[in-house]
Amino acid sequence: MSRALELALATVGHASPNPQVGCVIVRDSGIVGEGAHLYDDLDHAEIVALKRAGDRARGATAYVTLEPCSHQGRTGPCADALIAAGVRRVVTATVDPNPQVSGAGIRRLRVAGVEVDVGVMQREAREMNDAFAQFIRAGRPLITLKSGLSADGMLAPPASARTKQQPYWLTGPEARIEVQQMRHCADAVLTGIGTVLADDPALTDRSGIVGSDGRMRRRPLLRVVLDSQLRTPLVSKLVRTASGDVLVLCSASASPDRVGALETAGVQVKRVTSKDRWLDLRVVLDVLRERKILSVLLECGSELNGAFLADGLVDKVALFYSEKGLGHGAVPFATGLGSPFALEKEMQQVTRRKFGADTHVAGYLRDPWGDPAVTL
Repeated sequence: MSRALELALATVGHASPNPQVGCVIVRDSGIVGEGAHLYDDLDHAEIVALKRAGDRARGATAYVTLEPCSHQGRTGPCADALIAAGVRRVVTATVDPNPQVSGAGIRRLRVAGVEVDVGVMQREAREMNDAFAQFIRAGRPLITLKSGLSADGMLAPPASARTKQQPYWLTGPEARIEVQQMRHCADAVLTGIGTVLADDPALTDRSGIVGSDGRMRRRPLLRVVLDSQLRTPLVSKLVRTASGDVLVLCSASASPDRVGALETAGVQVKRVTSKDRWLDLRVVLDVLRERKILSVLLECGSELNGAFLADGLVDKVALFYSEKGLGHGAVPFATGLGSPFALEKEMQQVTRRKFGADTHVAGYLRDPWGDPAVTL
């Protein structure tokens, strides 16, 4: 199963909007076939492994990181393929998170006389497909709030102490490399106009991770800006690097001339409804859902951080704490929240890691799988 998880992990950026799945087929204590699912190649992981195993799959054990499917989609049911190949036993890490089909593949295998075990390395397999589980169960993307913070939990120095349109780095290079890995795992990164004007970020995926097909990712990282009145400068890094992968969401009252200027520069612009003085964040997520965006990484300022948290839309949190303190008058982590230390008390499955001198604290505010660990 560890090998199957390795195969699945290697598909990051190349499986979405499908889940990341790996499969290993073992016979006589040796691997006779293995594979992973790549969205563009259609075949699910089990089919790739079965094709490589050939006749050696008969009487073998298949280790697969997600319950074999039992329905007709772009391809036929993997449970039927395993049965037809004569596989004797299937070991799966976790059931399918889709409530309408969860357990159906396992039942089909057992009815056909295949021995099935469920729950091996379940936590690792589920974490890899949190976004898929969230999307298929809740109908919206998985939202991860990421922030680089000072030791005293502040987001940035006061504006008077900063250079305009220049990022202020609290964390070191090791933490910034990890953020690039997080962007690579996401379908979209989202920020607000305040951050664009203050930092002039590019928000690109600079992880350098290339898939087996020689591409960095199957579809470009979608860079999303919430900008109700379209103040995004045409000379900003986002606009200058746009090639259909930048989406600016604005209000109905935004200037048509600004819409035209941004679209001419290669930026997608879409009007959405407003709620009070904000764009309606639930409508924003509906727009992303329609584009089959499974996962969104928030890289926002304090106001948007606070708005997403207040609306209960944050599923995971990743905080990078520097050793530097910023003191009184600095920009808070999230408007209306107080401090990130209070948020940490609400997080579950909390992990702490070091990246250089910086401390990474991560955890869940909501379980995207929606239920306890399941063993059938």
